[in-house]
Amino acid sequence: MTDAIKIDVWSDIACPWCYIGKRNLENGLAAASADEDAPVVEVTYHSFELSPDTPVDFEGDEVDYLSGHKGISREQAQAMIERVTGVAAQSGLTYRYDLLKHTNTVKAHELLHFAKAHGRQLELAERLMSAYFTEGRHLGRTDELVALAADVGLDADAAREALESRRYLPEVRADQKQAAAYGINGVPFFVIDGKYGVSGAQPAEAFAQIARQVWAEHRAAETAGEDADVDEAAQPATADV
Repeated sequence: MTDAIKIDVWSDIACPWCYIGKRNLENGLAAASADEDAPVVEVTYHSFELSPDTPVDFEGDEVDYLSGHKGISREQAQAMIERVTGVAAQSGLTYRYDLLKHTNTVKAHELLHFAKAHGRQLELAERLMSAYFTEGRHLGRTDELVALAADVGLDADAAREALESRRYLPEVRADQKQAAAYGINGVPFFVIDGKYGVSGAQPAEAFAQIARQVWAEHRAAETAGEDADVDEAAQPATADV
């Protein structure tokens, strides 16, 4: 069987372009899955904190955060929000910045590693981003995160223990260290098979094309390996006399 394409995604649940990129990746892979020789893909999410110095309870709305963090006017910040909201809508996402609660995301990243250990990372990544951008949930608070973990079938008590013990913080830091090693300084960032890097929320069509191209490379490598096996088997046997 041909090896699956590995797609490693560095993102932050509080990054609006990351949710757009996630949805576009999913839509692109869904399109490629209709091919006669559909690519087999494994997606893994990795931690990246856009603003690790953000307090858990940020005082103000997203306009306040953007204007202060980026050093721009409130008018410019509002224009940025309107632009990303429009792009999100094109990907089928309804962003509610009027509800959004800006917060520190490190605990959410820890929970994603807990979910990965229990086979629910993809489901939780979707649940967290939806909760943050469309429902106005406070993702800096343990009780809220535990409730969201339960929504995707994870054990609430185990999730709480993982967060309170900070058991998965080393995994978060390892992801961040790997991002630095790759030279990733912005998200979303997609690493395909450990050798191709794709930056930003690319259109679904681009992700479909990438998946097809890399799958063709996998198929070619598989065929080359089979031919090598045949050639080796065809060599005459030799023996020492």
